[in-house]
Amino acid sequence: MAPVQRPDDIATMINGVERYNPENVEVLEAYLDKQCESGEYDLEANLAILKLYQFNPTLAKEPSIVKILVKALTAIPAPDFNLCLYLLGEHAHLESIQKLTDLQQLLEQARYEKFWQADLKPWTKVVPSFEKEIREVIARVMAMSYQTITAKALAANLGLSGDAFDQFCVSQQWQKNGDLVQIPINKGNEAKAIVIRENIKFEQLTKVIGYSNEM
Repeated sequence: MAPVQRPDDIATMINGVERYNPENVEVLEAYLDKQCESGEYDLEANLAILKLYQFNPTLAKEPSIVKILVKALTAIPAPDFNLCLYLLGEHAHLESIQKLTDLQQLLEQARYEKFWQADLKPWTKVVPSFEKEIREVIARVMAMSYQTITAKALAANLGLSGDAFDQFCVSQQWQKNGDLVQIPINKGNEAKAIVIRENIKFEQLTKVIGYSNEM
């Protein structure tokens, strides 16, 4: 996900009293469209749109809500998606929102193979880089969880196969050796020694010594 470079006029609109000005909604929606095309992501600006919809229900547009939620999915494990849901009110019951919520749950539960079995075409039409960004999310989870994983399991988690899977491994600097993929050691997947300490009081120690003398 590309870092956000918020234009000055947008920054002015989402800060202070201008945040609640309904006349700003079209400009903010155009900025949302730019995010979908460029791969950038601005949660605060998107929340400002939903807040305007909340205060002015007649302004609400389902396509814009969908775009905001699809972008929020690419930010998992951050709680962005839920933050957006809280502002939807009656719109949360729309069929499109329910389908996106189902996808969010699959991602949160790390049921990635099931995620890729879903129909993602409606969302890639909205955000062309959607699948790519989701794979980056899953790749970060894999890198934090494994040092070695079977190529079959990893490919299923990423929804890739063949050359596309091999190229993705190369892009992540993962080494494929036969049926296994080795992931470089990092702070997330590095084995950590656990030190267990037991505090024994002096009275307990004397009892143990006493019992051993009696044996």
